[in-house]
Amino acid sequence: MPDTPTTAGGGPLSYAIFQLARAHRARAAAMLRAMDLHPGQELLLMQLLDREGQSQSELLEAVGLDHSTVSKSLSRMQQAGLLVREPAQHDRRVMVVHLTDKGRAMREPIAALWKSLEEASTHNLTRQQAEAFVSTAHAITETITESTQLPGKPARP
Repeated sequence: MPDTPTTAGGGPLSYAIFQLARAHRARAAAMLRAMDLHPGQELLLMQLLDREGQSQSELLEAVGLDHSTVSKSLSRMQQAGLLVREPAQHDRRVMVVHLTDKGRAMREPIAALWKSLEEASTHNLTRQQAEAFVSTAHAITETITESTQLPGKPARP
């Protein structure tokens, strides 16, 4: 277990989350590179695999990434032949995203990637520990999200 810097001593849980997120993202990024994907692109593909023909705004909201990141990712994915974007029939200003056959073919490789990542992440955990972690992670996420969305309540640093 890495030493926690003294300046993070007041937040050992937050520092552990940071370390975990960094390690997990690095492992996922390496696996995604092997599939010719950049981190975050798999999230967009998963959303489109579940519901084809979403607008860019719907995808933005679903994955929780900023506009420029999603726009750049969609452009790269379009250049790679994974999707196409076209104006919506109801409003030509709205861009609707559709998967190509190549994009739809990513379903199984992405599912396999997440299964492999899950196995690597839980290798030293019991089933009960993994379930408790998932529950705890959701509770922390909810708490952080609520604290930043309450009117009049400043977000904690």
